[in-house]
Amino acid sequence: MRERFWRRGFAVAAAAALAATLSTGTAGASSGAAWIGDGYPNTPQGVWCVQHLANHVARQQGRATVAEDKLWGPRTKAQVQWFQSFVGVTPDGIVGPFTGDNLLYRGDPGYGGTSGSCFAHIPSDSGLTD
Repeated sequence: MRERFWRRGFAVAAAAALAATLSTGTAGASSGAAWIGDGYPNTPQGVWCVQHLANHVARQQGRATVAEDKLWGPRTKAQVQWFQSFVGVTPDGIVGPFTGDNLLYRGDPGYGGTSGSCFAHIPSDSGLTD
């Protein structure tokens, strides 16, 4: 009887620990950030992060940058399309989780990655590791 009690207690504790791990894995993560692009609720901070992170890569590649003005427009969309082509993603000009992961991984390390201030504003499946 005592052994069954301990097994159940262990199983409950393990299930609680797993649930806590899974729930905290997405807390504050960008899996909840809205997609960015035409027809999406583009937040100024999210658009600035896209502009800044894409510009960082553009500078490394000798490409012109776009204004980091927090406004979604045709130049920012074109920069996203260039970035998507650069990383091998279909260049649709929409920042979803896969493009977001690439921006966070390849962009300015001071703002990207999982610990940078842009992480909460860029959609991501949080498959990144620092």
